[in-house]
Amino acid sequence: MKVAIVGGGIAGALLAWRLNRYAGITVEIFLGGRPAPADATGASGGLVRAYEPDLRACQVAAESQAELLGSATLRDLSGYREVGSVYLACPAVDPAGALATIADLVPGSAVAASHAELADRYPFRGLPQGTVGIVERRAGYLSPDRLRASVLARVRAAIHDVAVAGVAPTPAVRLLDGTEQRFDAVVVAAGAWSAQLLAGAGVPQGGLRTKRIQYSVHAGCPVGLGAFVDETSGLYGRPTGDGGMLVGLPSAEWDVDPRAGAPDRALADRVADGIRSRFGTPTCAPTASRTVASFDCYADPPGLALRPAGAGSALFSFTGGSGGAAKTVLAASRRAARICSGSARPPRDVAPGSPVDDKRAISRHRALHS
Repeated sequence: MKVAIVGGGIAGALLAWRLNRYAGITVEIFLGGRPAPADATGASGGLVRAYEPDLRACQVAAESQAELLGSATLRDLSGYREVGSVYLACPAVDPAGALATIADLVPGSAVAASHAELADRYPFRGLPQGTVGIVERRAGYLSPDRLRASVLARVRAAIHDVAVAGVAPTPAVRLLDGTEQRFDAVVVAAGAWSAQLLAGAGVPQGGLRTKRIQYSVHAGCPVGLGAFVDETSGLYGRPTGDGGMLVGLPSAEWDVDPRAGAPDRALADRVADGIRSRFGTPTCAPTASRTVASFDCYADPPGLALRPAGAGSALFSFTGGSGGAAKTVLAASRRAARICSGSARPPRDVAPGSPVDDKRAISRHRALHS
């Protein structure tokens, strides 16, 4: 079986590694030529934790965190730093189900914290009454770019750093010189460029859209704060390792051209205002020393997952990380590799663009091909 992966981000690199190392599948990687602005993998802040509000997403994130914590090799290759994490959930959120999932996979790591406990232990100011905190001891951040480079250097695969003109449902990869290479399966893992490639192939894009991701690095990190997500304000961030703090806000800029990498100054200003409001100016300088902008692929339903691009087709997308693939890519790539190694074709009753449930897919693949 020969599989082509179009895209050289962290998702494509890890999928190639899984297929090659654990399934013995011949893999060819088409990097597509590195884009001028940093791709989402290169720009990512790399926050990793087990908690997610959605229970299905929490399962994938917790599986990824368990694998990372259980592998000294992965921690070294990714430059993992365990600084802890706190997720500030909106009032009335009940995290019991997610905490049970985390306790099963990462025992002793996560606990819930009340509004009073958050105010006492952390430098947050003005949190809405009733805010619930999910505090994880065994969480932090890694470098997706470093992990990507490490994996690509180790994977036994033909790596083509050439521009890709498009893909086809046959499945095949088309190059700029007009040649078309056929494979048993083609996986589009090109991040923000994925929707364009699928549209060019004339197949459903499955709700994939591009969206800006951006953060600023500020001087001065509040004392006692590790990685955090503040659902009540939208702020997220982590320490930078040199005393600074990486902080961002979700963008509202959809369907943008991923080649336009200039930072959005208005968004950077809103981040600075959010820092002043949530932490106060004495603990964090309001002027950003550096702003990083890129674009990522968002999916509906959200989450990094293998999705068939057409009924009965062996053309897939493996994207949709929505700016947060770092925390799920280990488990998501393992699930995607299981499906690809079980069969080049998805179950016929899975709608194009829908995430494939690997357990259900594998059992049906085995029944079909036994």
